[in-house]
Amino acid sequence: MSGLLGRKIGMTSLFNADGKQIPCTVIEAGPCVVTQVKSVEKDGYDAIQLGFGEQKESRTTKPMKGHFAKAGTTPKRYLAEFSRFEEGSRKKFGEILTVEVFQEGEFVDVVGTSKGKGFQGVVKRHGFGGVGDLTHGQHDRLRAPGSVGASSYPSRVFKGMRMAGQTGNRRVKVQNLEVIKIIPEKNLMIVKGSVPGPKGSILKLERWS
Repeated sequence: MSGLLGRKIGMTSLFNADGKQIPCTVIEAGPCVVTQVKSVEKDGYDAIQLGFGEQKESRTTKPMKGHFAKAGTTPKRYLAEFSRFEEGSRKKFGEILTVEVFQEGEFVDVVGTSKGKGFQGVVKRHGFGGVGDLTHGQHDRLRAPGSVGASSYPSRVFKGMRMAGQTGNRRVKVQNLEVIKIIPEKNLMIVKGSVPGPKGSILKLERWS
């Protein structure tokens, strides 16, 4: 597996060879710095830590300043670990990774945080159809959940019942998005389809061998 941290720029569309319009997402992928290399002997597992995005020194703690100084880089705002590697793809301490670790035509997984939508009812949260038509004087029941439990048995509501509640703002992984185009001079990659999160949100990009 190879991976990078990136930022969602927004959505656009491209046309393929057949003239079909394809919805796409533009992602700023990297540059990322290898800020730590973990090993089984020292840390109990193999992984590399990547840093992305600049952070003011005034907002960086002294321990983290030393951590970044070891890698010979400026403070980074976002850090993430990648724990699986393809054969011969181990990265070195302080190495800079760019969008060119990916190639056009391959498939990537994108991890991000979905848009938070606050407290929502069952129609928006779970796609319920409501209780039916506006009949028999029902003026406020169209988007109601309806019955949620039995009476004498089991005299309670089962765990996991789909009800109203907090919606969105969760970690989401979208798998197997095709890389349509790489623009190395601007550290941009264009993938087919949509990815979680609003514009400007941070994404974790992973390619599995």
